[in-house]
Amino acid sequence: MTTPTPSSPSGPSRLDPEPTPRRDFLGLASLWAAASTMLFAAIGMMRLPKAAVLSSPSKKYLVQLPDSLAPGEAFEPPGRAVVLFRDEDGVYAMSKVCTHLGCLIKKNGDGFDCPCHGSRFGIDGSVVKGPAPQPLAWHKVTRVGEAYMVDEGVAVPTGAKEQA
Repeated sequence: MTTPTPSSPSGPSRLDPEPTPRRDFLGLASLWAAASTMLFAAIGMMRLPKAAVLSSPSKKYLVQLPDSLAPGEAFEPPGRAVVLFRDEDGVYAMSKVCTHLGCLIKKNGDGFDCPCHGSRFGIDGSVVKGPAPQPLAWHKVTRVGEAYMVDEGVAVPTGAKEQA
């Protein structure tokens, strides 16, 4: 019987990987960091053409006035900064944005109050008490069948009404 002789390694095997010098490792790490930075920058630049803001609602919209709306009574369409009135002369729309600093006004018994700085407006939008420098803006109203088209983008002179 033959006994196996223990093999003694006389050095590293030719199949073992060569150790990477520290200088080469640091160079490769810096190249990978630069490449990843460029990749993330390119991804960020591709997102630039798409706007990151929400679109605003249309300035033109239809409003159906309730049949029970009494003459001189205010109607506030939900989600809009405008108030509509119907009287014997027609239908008109006024902005609910205070001309002082842009707060939304609230309806009171004989006009409107600004909760931010105390401005008061009459039922026709005229300034009763400052600090608001100008009256409330009136908007264009057009009859479309049984509804009314309000255009917040077009200001009309105070007193301009659409025939009811």
